[in-house]
Amino acid sequence: MSVGGEEVARIGPGLLVLLGVRRGDGAAEADRIAAKLLALRVFEDAEGKMNLSVGDVGGEVLVVSQFTLYGDARKGNRPSFVDAAPPEEAEPLYERVRAATSAAGGVFGARMAVALVNDGPVTLLLEA
Repeated sequence: MSVGGEEVARIGPGLLVLLGVRRGDGAAEADRIAAKLLALRVFEDAEGKMNLSVGDVGGEVLVVSQFTLYGDARKGNRPSFVDAAPPEEAEPLYERVRAATSAAGGVFGARMAVALVNDGPVTLLLEA
């Protein structure tokens, strides 16, 4: 991941988390989502079954702040972001999730370029 053309974070195999914080989210939601990320069994075991967590496989976690996940385009053609938490509420929760998952991360609120090698067909939406 880079900001302004400079690499700020990189991980090997693991989880790329695009984290959106909704208005009204608090510490309890951040803690729940962090615990869920660490416990998710989405990596294959010896039999090819999704049965292992990121910790089980020695994987890494990269958390990217992503307020646009709460964009609502049901009306008109321009998304509304009214459900996204304002930065002063979102940043501490983003940092809480990063700390709880020992994750690498970008620069909160910055325009980031994220490169991904998606090894497998798994993309999940989690809500706390």
